[in-house]
Amino acid sequence: MAKYRCTVCNYVYDEEKEGIKFDELPDGWRCPVCNSPKSVFVELDSEKEEPILVESTVSDVMVEQMAEWGVKYIFGIPGTSSLGVVDAIRKNEKITYIQVRHEQTAAFMASAYGKLTGHLAACLTVAGPGATNLATGLYDAKLDHAPVLALTGQVERHRIGTGATQEIDQHSFFEPICVFNKTVMSKEQSLVLVTKGIKHALMERGVSHIGIPNDIQKIPYDTDIKAFEGNLANLAMAQSRTYLINAVRVIDNSQRPVIIAGFGSMDQGENLISLAEKITAPIITTFRGKGVVDEDHALYMGSHGSIGSTAASELVQKSDLLVVIGSSFSDQTQIPEKPMVQVDIDPMMIAKKYPVEVGLVGNTAEIIPELLNLVKTREDDDYREEMKRLKQDWIKLLEEEIENDKTPIRPQYIIKTLNDMLDDDAIITLDVGENAWWFGRNFWMTKKQKMLFSGYLGSMGFGLPAALVSKITHPERQVVSITGDGGFAMVMADFMTAVKYELPIVIFLLNNQQLGMIMQEQKVENYTNWQTELHNCDYAHYAEDCGGVGIKVNTPEELPAAVEKALKSKKPVLVDIDTDPRRFV
Repeated sequence: MAKYRCTVCNYVYDEEKEGIKFDELPDGWRCPVCNSPKSVFVELDSEKEEPILVESTVSDVMVEQMAEWGVKYIFGIPGTSSLGVVDAIRKNEKITYIQVRHEQTAAFMASAYGKLTGHLAACLTVAGPGATNLATGLYDAKLDHAPVLALTGQVERHRIGTGATQEIDQHSFFEPICVFNKTVMSKEQSLVLVTKGIKHALMERGVSHIGIPNDIQKIPYDTDIKAFEGNLANLAMAQSRTYLINAVRVIDNSQRPVIIAGFGSMDQGENLISLAEKITAPIITTFRGKGVVDEDHALYMGSHGSIGSTAASELVQKSDLLVVIGSSFSDQTQIPEKPMVQVDIDPMMIAKKYPVEVGLVGNTAEIIPELLNLVKTREDDDYREEMKRLKQDWIKLLEEEIENDKTPIRPQYIIKTLNDMLDDDAIITLDVGENAWWFGRNFWMTKKQKMLFSGYLGSMGFGLPAALVSKITHPERQVVSITGDGGFAMVMADFMTAVKYELPIVIFLLNNQQLGMIMQEQKVENYTNWQTELHNCDYAHYAEDCGGVGIKVNTPEELPAAVEKALKSKKPVLVDIDTDPRRFV
């Protein structure tokens, strides 16, 4: 019998105690503590097997403890100072190890896993250069609040501080990145540091790092493994009714309310629509909030900010109240100062940029239903008609931009083709650059689709690693990455990882032979366009050389058939699309 953790509040569903397998619960079942849907639960350690009676080491104990607390995947590259841990993973059937070609990919994969599941995976490297190569991916996790466990080897304890080969001051290096950062110096510390590291990563939604000196990894050690249940605080929290009533009063007095939904409102699409219907308010999302509701819904008006729709911009500007739910107020989202009711699980996000009328701290799965029950029904046919007109105008503009007869291929046509052909529950990973800008602005998501990208760090190279881990986690779903030639080239060696592990992901590479977004920024700031052009290889041939499928698309007429072929493939595919670098011509 298995146990499942609610990634929102940490409630543990124990099949043995409940008498019903988790998979047999109805689709509408919700967490009995925080009201979150079944989809946010992750499996912890499954039913235990009979232990093999061999002498265990510190590494064996640490790896077994990770498995007990739900770590299922470790990404990395074996090396001298981590061999004891690597061997412990080899012997442990509960954890899957994925070998990558660059440690940055391992860190990006762990970060993407945290964003996708709400739980944590681990990345493992050697001391020194392996550790430093993790930095970009771990900073991505830090800034986007994704739980990650980073494990690094370290030189032997008696060599620390002596200038040994591959020795760096790892504690100081990881300190600004992590919510927990320790080095195992004795066998008695090992279990405590693993559980504390996982606990900090989950509770604080950040990166935990544990350095493990080479010599200590091999020391014989045998101790009891700690159970997950009972060792983590429940995060369900009720907001004071006084504050709820105050928020309801503000909402009820509004004549032009607008709901802005961020990443923190994910899995609350039905409640958001019910609230929007009841108070007659448009739903507008941040970039990371895309897909919280079906975007063809009548009340959805698009995203706000640098990728925003004209409808969203006008409605926000004319609003008399913003109901902001689960948004971190990125400068890219451009939420203006307005009368505001704000909901967030992180108290530090309340009034992050501007004072609010009412700030509600707590889980959106609990607070939105409370607001829904308390607010008055407000009918406003004129407001609905205005929304309808604005959305139609925006859709008309997008359709007019689609030019399906131009070479190089216009990015609007590429996104439209993908929009028409991707599965309605596809997982879509993005890189950073023009590819993400066009997706955010022109792609209409369904609530069953998932989107992953590097948010606050905005790091190129995220798309491929995120696609790898998405396919590992959800082999039954279509996984595609929309990337550019700049971002893909930074991690392209790990296309071989997709081939090695037989992960049939599809890479749609918008090849404009430019750092296209930088070219646009130079234009906007009246700089001469310089050093943005890229010298590229034949990416389709590269994919073939790796053992995957490569498809080259030169004309718009070739695109639909190429997309269809790629999506049907049972092997990793790279579709190299000759793309116009210009936005509007």
